[in-house]
Amino acid sequence: MNSITVFLSAASTILGLIFFLGIVYWAFSAHSREANEASAKLPFELPDEFKKDLS
Repeated sequence: MNSITVFLSAASTILGLIFFLGIVYWAFSAHSREANEASAKLPFELPDEFKKDLS
């Protein structure tokens, strides 16, 4: 029972690390750069919601 727990713990840690590194690689890859830049500018293109109405 103890050896299977250690094996499952190690396997899940390694699998999690592989997934994490895959996501980091995908996020910083060249083909995602344009989409990431467009998404980063999106909050600044929204209208100012807290601007006082001067009318």
